[in-house]
Amino acid sequence: MILLSSEQIITILQGMVSGITALSWQYAVMIIIGLVLIYLGVKYNFEPLLLVPIGFGCILVNLPLAGLMEPHGLLRYFYNVGIITEVFPCLIFLGIGAMTDFSPLLQNPKVILLGGAGQFGIFLTLLLALAVGFEKLEAVCVGIIGACDGPTAIYVTTQFAPHLLGPVSVAAYSYMSLVPMIQPPLMRLCTTKKERTILMPYTDQKPISATVRIIFPLAVTIITVLIAPLGAPLMGMLMLGNFLRECGVVERLSRTAQNEMVNIVTLLLGLTIGATMNGEIFLTAKTLIIFALGAIAISGDTVAGIYLAKLMNMFSKEKINPLIGSAGISAFPMAARVSHKVGHEENDENYLIMHAVGVNTGGQIGSVLAASIMLAVLQTMGLI
Repeated sequence: MILLSSEQIITILQGMVSGITALSWQYAVMIIIGLVLIYLGVKYNFEPLLLVPIGFGCILVNLPLAGLMEPHGLLRYFYNVGIITEVFPCLIFLGIGAMTDFSPLLQNPKVILLGGAGQFGIFLTLLLALAVGFEKLEAVCVGIIGACDGPTAIYVTTQFAPHLLGPVSVAAYSYMSLVPMIQPPLMRLCTTKKERTILMPYTDQKPISATVRIIFPLAVTIITVLIAPLGAPLMGMLMLGNFLRECGVVERLSRTAQNEMVNIVTLLLGLTIGATMNGEIFLTAKTLIIFALGAIAISGDTVAGIYLAKLMNMFSKEKINPLIGSAGISAFPMAARVSHKVGHEENDENYLIMHAVGVNTGGQIGSVLAASIMLAVLQTMGLI
């Protein structure tokens, strides 16, 4: 039988409560935020594949003395391997490409303009971030929230402002999950009842041939990378994934990219992003400003897409329902579903889903291209 002295017992007890005594108010607040993210994902199904691991990672990193983000901690290892190297965002884009059908975009190519308009919030937020005092590279990273595309935000922020990775990535994913709440009021505010009831039939659209679907990702890769070479990792992976889907001879690779691979990477990415939400770093005035600018970004995207659709109607015989303009953000396929839902509520004969999906997929290409152009501008200015 081992007998412990009173000093040893006191030391053991102190060790057992050391985590509690080291729990600061910042850590406590972030643990609550992590629980809220998990609650939103589980209870309301708000992007659960992202918010659940992000929330859990947030809780883990704010448990004092656990050391998970210390130099030899488990989450630090994930961070170094997948985030610092930019591997996780690129693999996510590979999976997204494999899951994306660009046929609706190819059936009505002009809607890619609406996908481009959906990037307006990036440049609006960039200017606002500069106006409120962010440094140039920080402002670029904040502006990328306007892409409403988590992997792109992570990719850019990791390169140029890694200290903002937590708030920027969480803001991007949070606003992605809140698209069904944010967009409908703006869509109704910016359109009339008559505009919302415009019918857009698509039953007469011809199917896209397999040859065109195969050529499309190859052509987009070559053209966009020639225009903006710094976007090659993201655009290349997005279009590689789509080529695996469409070429018809590597079905196993396509299924793996769409399922096992993207699921594993999403889990690790979410967990690692949550691990950047350390309370002592995250709870600052700058974080609150980033979230406010993020809300402006997605609102600007939505409004710009709607008004460009209205402008196009002034010069087109075949009218476009302006609601599909809101799908120009890169939140795929949620933004397309929201456009369809609002339109169907106004006119139960209106089925906008395929038109909105075309805009939505155009927004995916537009978000990567917009980020690539911004990186090219920074390179030209000598900032990178």
